[in-house]
Amino acid sequence: MAEKRVMLTEEGLKKLEEKLDYLKSVRRIEVSERLKAAIALGDLSENSEYDDAKNEQAFLEGEILDLESKIRNSEIIQGGGTDTVQIGSTVVIKDLEFDETETYTIVGSTEADPTENKISNESPVGVAILGKSVGNVIEVHAPVGVIQYEIVEIKG
Repeated sequence: MAEKRVMLTEEGLKKLEEKLDYLKSVRRIEVSERLKAAIALGDLSENSEYDDAKNEQAFLEGEILDLESKIRNSEIIQGGGTDTVQIGSTVVIKDLEFDETETYTIVGSTEADPTENKISNESPVGVAILGKSVGNVIEVHAPVGVIQYEIVEIKG
């Protein structure tokens, strides 16, 4: 089965690579030392320290494999043009009901971080605005009902 392409900005790829490097060069050593200390305590059959360290090691290795897969299958997205919203675009949208504007950057799901106004291309707002132009009014179906936005500006 082919692995899914992971859409990332160059900044997002760099963050994943840095995290992978940290996990391999720092966390692996810490977990290994913890495991050695637990083994030194003796009887492994009833050693909760050993069980915890083994579980942490398994989790860490799984996270490393996941990051390596994402990096290997990454596709770098460039900022789009300013005609239509694309992955990589920064978009200013206006909530028509409350007359408030919000600015979002459309990124792949791996990189989404609402606290940094980075929303996934797979999120309800991301799906609704992809391919649209300035002046388009879009509807987003949310738990509170339908929200209408107007695309005010598209930055590359």
